Amino acid sequence: MKKNIANSLLIVCCLLVMASCKARKQVLVARKADSTAKPNDVASKLAAIRASQVNFTTFAGKAKSKLSINNNSNDVTLNIRIAKDKMIWVSITAVLGIEAARAVITPDSILVINRLQSVYIKKPFSYIYTYASKQVNYKTLESLLIGNAVPELVNEQANIDHAEGNTTLSGTLNDLVYKLILGPDNKVTQTNLDNQSQSQSLQVTNNAFIQATNRILPSQIDIASVVKDKKIQVNLHYTKADFEVQQNYPFSIPEGYEPGK
Repeated sequence: MKKNIANSLLIVCCLLVMASCKARKQVLVARKADSTAKPNDVASKLAAIRASQVNFTTFAGKAKSKLSINNNSNDVTLNIRIAKDKMIWVSITAVLGIEAARAVITPDSILVINRLQSVYIKKPFSYIYTYASKQVNYKTLESLLIGNAVPELVNEQANIDHAEGNTTLSGTLNDLVYKLILGPDNKVTQTNLDNQSQSQSLQVTNNAFIQATNRILPSQIDIASVVKDKKIQVNLHYTKADFEVQQNYPFSIPEGYEPGK
């Protein structure tokens, strides 16, 4: 169990499956339809989608979460801090608030401390391709954490469809088949990534949009992922979210820890 809890953090990081935020007061907001672009004006619609995404410099969030790998589930708490374009810091705590693992993700690397086994893991960011397509990058992870549209999916080559007030962008990026569903306000409600040649698929669903620090974003996220013979599900329920606050990102490998696999 200890190994499963700590290793879950590394797998979650590599799957890009931590997303969404929730305001302190848990107040749902009424989402208004975007009226800045005509449905058939592709350039204007793409510009409106980009303009509707959350802009930020720093983010801090706390979430009650359930991690399930091949039906082996653990209830944990995730603390997430982001310095945009620079660093994502994550701490995972289990029973009684004891920290099980800590991770720092940068555009170049992934570092994880497993406190339950006194080991640490150092990987290049490319390690993420064990679980995700090579079209995935650091900005993809930041986008999913905040509930934003993955930038590469909002492009002029995408097929754009409109139905019942929603907009769907779909297409392919090399070997990655994608579908992005946005509501009338251009907020992302679902992201689908599929790489059939690598037997990888990921569905990220955003729900219950709220306001946090004058920004509208999802408060809940459900993730379903298949990576070859692994089935992973993550359910996040955020209890706290803040933008533009000063924060630190403490991370050091304790003396005596050994490198893990």
